[in-house]
Amino acid sequence: MIQFRNLTLARGARRLIIDASMQIHPGWRVGVVGANGSGKSSLFSLLRDGLHTDAGDVSIPAHWTIASVAQETPALATAAVDYVLDGDAELRQIERALLQAETDHDGHMIGELHGRLSEIDGYSAPSRAATLLHGLGFSDADFTRPVSDFSGGWRMRLNLAQALMCRSDLLLLDEPTNHLDLDAVVWLEKWLSSYRGTMLLVSHDRDFLDGTVTHIAHLYDQRLTLYTGNYSSFEDQRASQLAVQQAMFEKQQREVAHLTKYIDRFRAQATKARQAQSRIKALARMEKMSAAHVDAPFDFMFPEPARAPDPLLALDNVCLGYDDTLIIDTLKLDLRPGARIGLLGPNGAGKSTLIKHLAGELAPLTGVRTEGKGLIVGYFAQHQLEQLRPDESPLQHLQRMEPRVRMQDHRDYLGSFDFRGAMADAPIAPLSGGEKSRLALALLVRCRPNLLLLDEPTNHLDLEMRHALTKALAEYEGSMVLVSHDRTLLRMTCNDFILVADGQAQPFDGDLDDYLVWLTERNAAQNTARNTALKDARSASTAMPATPVPEKKMAQWQSEKAALELQLADPALYEKAQAAALQSTTQQQAALMQKLEQAEARWLEIHEQLEVND
Repeated sequence: MIQFRNLTLARGARRLIIDASMQIHPGWRVGVVGANGSGKSSLFSLLRDGLHTDAGDVSIPAHWTIASVAQETPALATAAVDYVLDGDAELRQIERALLQAETDHDGHMIGELHGRLSEIDGYSAPSRAATLLHGLGFSDADFTRPVSDFSGGWRMRLNLAQALMCRSDLLLLDEPTNHLDLDAVVWLEKWLSSYRGTMLLVSHDRDFLDGTVTHIAHLYDQRLTLYTGNYSSFEDQRASQLAVQQAMFEKQQREVAHLTKYIDRFRAQATKARQAQSRIKALARMEKMSAAHVDAPFDFMFPEPARAPDPLLALDNVCLGYDDTLIIDTLKLDLRPGARIGLLGPNGAGKSTLIKHLAGELAPLTGVRTEGKGLIVGYFAQHQLEQLRPDESPLQHLQRMEPRVRMQDHRDYLGSFDFRGAMADAPIAPLSGGEKSRLALALLVRCRPNLLLLDEPTNHLDLEMRHALTKALAEYEGSMVLVSHDRTLLRMTCNDFILVADGQAQPFDGDLDDYLVWLTERNAAQNTARNTALKDARSASTAMPATPVPEKKMAQWQSEKAALELQLADPALYEKAQAAALQSTTQQQAALMQKLEQAEARWLEIHEQLEVND
């Protein structure tokens, strides 16, 4: 097990954790939560890299293999699938040793290595790597593409796949969903929920935490406290602890009363029964969530938006894409005041493309986009963080937007986003991604938009800020279109959904849970189609006199070959009395070698055929 004994950890002169004692038992999956800067990443560095402690110590079993996601990825020429396979270090070591043993004609070593390869399930490693890549959104055609071909976000997915490929005893994951979309998040959640080792997970996605962890380690006020249960259970326990403090309890009750009033108003206006009930349940859940976050440093609201035209925005037979590549075909959409729409759909289907067009950043290939008079768009996307001025402070950014507003009003407003004191006056260059996202949201909110367009607004935001944003969006009086992999945010803020898939963007008749069912069925159908294509490719291969050999049969032949090589390594076999046995063994070896060569050639031809079909 992992054991912390009176641990004190600091970063420079600032103490992050003081006198922490805790045990994490094998098989526990622990969510590590706390505000940005509370020490979560430093705790991971301590476990992964042996970061120096200021007092006390931490012990991890010496024989444990630790896996974590690399933060950098060189522009390698290595194929994506081979890069993922590199995550299993022992597999690669055995493969190298086998090549050397075969060069040296060392039959005994070859036999031992094949035996170990079988023990670690090495023959199925390519299949497992393919499963990881498919789950994280890669296509079959991506498998052979060099790592250098992929963008930064997709390289992070490759790094995640490589970490999952490792047969680890301890898995350290620091915000693994940041570069994923919803379908990949759902797949990863299922994969991690069945992980058999010990896991420490930093995530700011409460649904993801609920589906993956068995315990919560909470970093707060320099203390590390362990709770049993998932994140929702932690919220309930923490809310109970805070409620005994009278001031906190009173604030909680005011928050609950405010949200209850909003729920009642929504119930009176709801027109779709299923959507309404889903939203009401989500907002009711927010009551409990709010109780656990009453001491959060963030507390803001969207100001009442400017008067909105009707429609806000109209798309008439719009086709969207890039150059000659069509992404969304013949879209008709009228955005009316009060619309609260979530965009759903598989990776790469065109959600971000659609929201860019709504924001006016992408012209249509064909069709007409008409803005209502008085439309004010507030658009948030990750690339807009680059438009912040690194040499200016948060206060200067706000003053440039509103030069006539009193400085104290600006300071009060920035304080609601936890930019207080010296932090409001310092240049933003050293800020973390989460802090810059917070500032960008603060500036966006200040514009009083009547149409909010949000593309993954929660990336890099901690749980406290996500809660504040969710609450503010739930109460926002304007219209909104949202792309997010955060299911809590989608459930609590969206009344309707548009499904972007297969070149179309159509209203989705259902709620988020219905979409997750649709997604599961779609993935199952794609897996069936992939297997059917493989069978068809085998049948169509007229150059092969026999049916392609299943992977298990190839593994069996490899084992038989290893056993024969072990026999051939025995000097006694070469005595005169064993001449007949020697001849028989060498003939069997030659026959097996021929079978394996033919089988490997067949597999190569099959994969080439599949690539052609794709």
